[in-house]
Amino acid sequence: MNTPPIRRAFADLSVGQVHYAECGDTSAPAVLLLHQSPRSWAEYREVLPLLGRRYRAIAMDTVGFGDSAPPPWPPSIERWAGVAAQLLDSLGIGRAHLVGHHTGGVIAVELAASFAQKVGAVVLSSTPYTNEAFRIARARRPPIDAVQPRADGAHLMQMWANRQGFYPVHRPELLQAFVLDGLKASGDIEGGHRAVASYRMEERIGRVTQPVLLIRAPQDPFASPHAAELAEHLPDARIVDIEGGMVPLPDQLPDAFANAVLDFLEGLA
Repeated sequence: MNTPPIRRAFADLSVGQVHYAECGDTSAPAVLLLHQSPRSWAEYREVLPLLGRRYRAIAMDTVGFGDSAPPPWPPSIERWAGVAAQLLDSLGIGRAHLVGHHTGGVIAVELAASFAQKVGAVVLSSTPYTNEAFRIARARRPPIDAVQPRADGAHLMQMWANRQGFYPVHRPELLQAFVLDGLKASGDIEGGHRAVASYRMEERIGRVTQPVLLIRAPQDPFASPHAAELAEHLPDARIVDIEGGMVPLPDQLPDAFANAVLDFLEGLA
């Protein structure tokens, strides 16, 4: 099967220009992909063509990340979900499946809860369950990615070192992609983490009635333990493990990731 090309464009929305990349037939059912913080659509660069063989696969840059406009308001899961809904409207998409990884998964929960009519099935990859215990624990931890700029550029190495233990050995291109995206994050590399930490998922997840797949990366120490907790609140959800999966799962193991998504979506037909 031929690999469809990736097309990139901007949509003029209420917050300004929002960048997205898409792949596949525009008449096919849509799948919207939402990235982790502080990444961009590029997290799904290898996944898009695989999904694009059967779907209209769209990976957007969350406001404040990648090439999307900086937010005119403090980082917010609810507001990011609203912008994602605007993007679907601007593209003439009445209903889309959702795929979210880390922060993107939290945005997907809010989208499914607030815009149920726009959302088909939901794939939550390495997504945390955020409740009061999560918020207290996160408040006690130091920043995840923020570093103090230094004249000799040592802060760039610090960004690399802070994440190195959570990335696969001998895959420096994955860490490089993270650093490049982190440097573009509208001057607020921690914005996504703060938004996740303040999101009251326990008050919203009961509104998610769509079919849900939970993708677990067993070697992701941040998110892997949350899969079972999410499943308790999503009784119809099922969990799929991608062996060897770590924090950068979509661009670490794109074939396995795409296959898990495709198997789930095709099984709903």
